Amino acid sequence: MALIFITAIFLALYAALIAFYYKNWRLLKPFIATQKTSETFISVVVAARNEEAQVDQLLTSFKNQVYSLSKFEVIIVDDFSTDATAEKVKAFQLQNIMLLQPQGTAGSSSKKKAIETGVGFAKGELIVATDADCLHHPHWLQTINLFYQENRAAFIAGPVKLQHDGSLFQIFQSLDFLVLQGITAASVGAGVHSMCNGANLAYAKITFEEVNGFAGIDKIATGDDMLLMHKIKKQHPNKVFYLKSKEAIVVAEPMKSLATFVMQRKRWASKTLVYDDWRIIAVLFFVYCFNLLFFILLAASFFDARFLLASVTFILFKTFIEWRFVSSVTDFFDERKLMKWFLLFQPLHVFYTVLIGPISQMGKYEWKGRRTK
Repeated sequence: MALIFITAIFLALYAALIAFYYKNWRLLKPFIATQKTSETFISVVVAARNEEAQVDQLLTSFKNQVYSLSKFEVIIVDDFSTDATAEKVKAFQLQNIMLLQPQGTAGSSSKKKAIETGVGFAKGELIVATDADCLHHPHWLQTINLFYQENRAAFIAGPVKLQHDGSLFQIFQSLDFLVLQGITAASVGAGVHSMCNGANLAYAKITFEEVNGFAGIDKIATGDDMLLMHKIKKQHPNKVFYLKSKEAIVVAEPMKSLATFVMQRKRWASKTLVYDDWRIIAVLFFVYCFNLLFFILLAASFFDARFLLASVTFILFKTFIEWRFVSSVTDFFDERKLMKWFLLFQPLHVFYTVLIGPISQMGKYEWKGRRTK
């Protein structure tokens, strides 16, 4: 019965971890501006690769911002697209758009290089980065500016959620992503981890230059968001924030197929061992071992049927431990209706977590037609 004892210990430790996240998520109050401020000149930088299907709605969401057109610019960096992305940007009617098409070869390109190119041309005091498949609330830039002015932030991680069409595959992605958002907000709010999503973040241009941009992390294909945040946090530990505001929420596209979903998660996980912060590595390792324990229990059930009951109990306790935290997060993102699927998706979440961990550290992955180590 040593395995049962180990399972009980892991469940207790996991409950403590989720309680920590829940507490700090609740402590992070929704942002409400306490004073009127001037409009900072903002440069919105977007690295776009093969986004002809989404770029019109992206630019429309910029056009609909309540922020003064004279106080922000949109810099679209065409990251060696092979479709009509650039042509669609050129044809869009918006006076403050700049399209950049870097020279060189597609083989030597990367999202980091594209963003760095955009920041180099930016006139703004504040850089706001987002992705080309996103939609933005009309008060998005206004809210970011108010938060930046009030906190004199060096780096701001913004809230993101995924669209979904009601299919089980997209609902699973949306719910899984919201859990990550809750952990991100709680971790950043508590000052323990550098977590964010490239679909919605902001940083002072002078800070980007101060940390020498992506230097030192430029050979890593991913990490234009979290690895940059980690660099800035080491330089300005008290000036990194999570902006908890409904008006700052960015809505991103889910993956359309299982293959692209796996590639996305593999890409996200591939940067894990690059961090020089033992805390995030320790938490990720613990969570991986915790999920792996479910399969150990299942394997043990072939020899002792009592472990099958232990496996079911594990899933039920895991759901119970997470329920209050995840419910609170879905409430904030107006997605509480997704909670009816939470228990159903638990085994699937455990399975993909255990699968993605090892494969993210080996081989290559393909993203937007670019095969990367």
